Amino acid sequence: MDTVHIHRHSGLLSALGLALADVVHEAQEPCSLPYAPETFVQLDQRLSRLEEQSQISTESFLHLRYQGTDCALMVSAHQHPATARSPRAGDFGAAFVERYMREFGFVIPERPVMVDDVRVRGTGRSGLRLEDAPKAQTGPPRVDKMTQCYFEGGYQETPVYLLGELGYGHKLQGPCLIIDSNSTILVEPGCQAEVTETGDIRVSVGAEAPSTVGAQLDPIHLSIFSHRFMSIAEQMGRILQRTAISTNIKERLDFSCALFGPDGGLVSNAPHIPVHLGAMQETVQFQIQHLGADLHPGDVLLSNHPSAGGSHLPDLTVITPVFWPGQTRPVFYVASRGHHADIGGITPGSMPPHSTTLQQEGAVFLSFKLVQGGVFQEEAVTEALRAPGKITGCSGTRNLHDNLSDLRAQVAANQKGIQLVGELAVRDMLRAFGTSRQARGLPLEVSAEDHMDDGSPIRLRVQINLSQGSAVFDFSGTGPEVFGNLNAPRAITLSALIYCLRCLVGRDIPLNQGCLAPVRVVIPRGSILDPSAEAAVVGGNVLTSQRVVDVILAAFGACAASQGCMNNVTLGNAHMGYYETVAGGAGAGPGWHGRSGVHSHMTNTRITDPEILESRYPVILRRFELRLGSGGRGRFRGGDGVIRELLFREEALLSVLTERRAFRPYGLHGGEPGARGLNLLTRKDGRTVNLGGKTSVLVYPGDVFCLHTPGGGGYGDPEEPAPPPGSPPQLPAFPERGSVYEYRRAQEAV
Repeated sequence: MDTVHIHRHSGLLSALGLALADVVHEAQEPCSLPYAPETFVQLDQRLSRLEEQSQISTESFLHLRYQGTDCALMVSAHQHPATARSPRAGDFGAAFVERYMREFGFVIPERPVMVDDVRVRGTGRSGLRLEDAPKAQTGPPRVDKMTQCYFEGGYQETPVYLLGELGYGHKLQGPCLIIDSNSTILVEPGCQAEVTETGDIRVSVGAEAPSTVGAQLDPIHLSIFSHRFMSIAEQMGRILQRTAISTNIKERLDFSCALFGPDGGLVSNAPHIPVHLGAMQETVQFQIQHLGADLHPGDVLLSNHPSAGGSHLPDLTVITPVFWPGQTRPVFYVASRGHHADIGGITPGSMPPHSTTLQQEGAVFLSFKLVQGGVFQEEAVTEALRAPGKITGCSGTRNLHDNLSDLRAQVAANQKGIQLVGELAVRDMLRAFGTSRQARGLPLEVSAEDHMDDGSPIRLRVQINLSQGSAVFDFSGTGPEVFGNLNAPRAITLSALIYCLRCLVGRDIPLNQGCLAPVRVVIPRGSILDPSAEAAVVGGNVLTSQRVVDVILAAFGACAASQGCMNNVTLGNAHMGYYETVAGGAGAGPGWHGRSGVHSHMTNTRITDPEILESRYPVILRRFELRLGSGGRGRFRGGDGVIRELLFREEALLSVLTERRAFRPYGLHGGEPGARGLNLLTRKDGRTVNLGGKTSVLVYPGDVFCLHTPGGGGYGDPEEPAPPPGSPPQLPAFPERGSVYEYRRAQEAV
């Protein structure tokens, strides 16, 4: 910023603006007509009738949307002259298409445009004006008095000027003060203030020699661009939440947005859902390799296949390439990943507990052009979403309207990202982003092992090269791909790893591909962490990912295990589908108790508000409270899980996909493990059954599902008193024998 403009009435600006503002009145009436030549006469009559209510200057608006969509835009046609086909107030259709393309990044040319309401805005001019501007200078400005002001470096003699005595053209060198009865303006040392023709103050900020931003960034430039890139991803997320209509995205916030470089490397990922962190980079890079040069301006891609960097099928990723004018290769990519409540498959909600093949989990998109040449491919994507219905025992999507609306919202979020990238206008910055490679304080070699509830082992050995600042994370020995859906795509394992590394580093570093630059990851092909392309994966994304985090944190002794589960609950029938994840207990660590009733690690979604849950779905929330005592005892105790009870009001298929129902979340250094989870169903006749960790069951009006989520593990000997709040963490000298992890070097390596 090199210039600051200060209005002469800055101390009164809001009140003054109210006094000078025009008087505006809007008249509006609902309308449900298509925007077409046969309705133009009716629209003109409605606009004229509203205009007659006002005797002042008027402007006409139409609230337009594509038929069958939910995103309506209020459009004025004053910049589009009327044609033979349009109402007399202007070509609203052209204005709508122009703005829709700008806002959402695509159009639907064959879709009729509907008029939701008509509106006329009448404006009455206030006629009030500010007093005349000050006269030109007639001599040097008069100093009213001298005073002492403190600046960096100490006190300085500072002249004081009266604003009313200054004239047009007066220039004042800082430091100085300019005052009147309503404001005080400080001009800092090295700056210059000038009185403009209108009597305002223009301050020229003292400028250092201009610097060229190149590939070699200083820490200040690095921080600025890191936060600006992160801001782009965050603003994309706000647009996605605002324009989506599904409960999953709008209420539970089960989505992520990110920005990628020309090679598909992650530049910034807003901190939405940790399980999406590294996975989306794999998705973008797959599309680059798969499509090559077959990407053009106006194209938007859709993908969810695990072998293409997907997490599980309900997570649909929308990718938009960003082109600079005149260039044929993308210079950035923006992407948004949202969890869709249903995309078909063998159970409503597309989270089947017992799926054994990928096709049973819903519609599959490897590399699909959702928008081509700026046109939304509604017919093609509809056919793809209904395709699972052709497989025996499966259904196509059960809520096509929500799918299409949320996909349009994802495209709109990406469009916002493109606009913000264009404003940033930086081309060669990405390679400058790196990350600290210091590994001080970490052991040279550690290992850990844990098991899924079915007994599948997850094993990890970490070797750290302190001199080179590099590490190898080796998952050799992990169990093979399972005949079920606990298989986690490789991208999910990388997401868990990048999340843990950022937690362990203990400093604020940019969230981008540089985080894994010094790390080599070894994952055996065909294992539960890198399965075949046909493997079912829905549970791997939401359950196995949590166990990978537990193993990594256990290897370093960072904290006890958290609940290790996302507690996935899905219910649905022919006309509705609902999905939620339920919180539990977090693990304790060296210096803190575990939090109770929170989502931990790889998920960061919200629970649906009771009012929204009960108004939109046939359930009553009877109970939602902490499960007291479920956290593991220890010097620092683990967090408690929760109890959540749902009473069903109509017949539905209930599916639960959960873990930690067999193996308890471990404690560390003498801390006790947290309580196992429990899934109970009480029938209307009073009979209660344990559903186990993974099942689908028909429920009927009057049935009650009661979910008990796991607690977190404790840390340290429970007989040893915890230090007072605010005390620094106290790590034990040696790990306890028989714990889930072990050091392979002596204490000096810690």
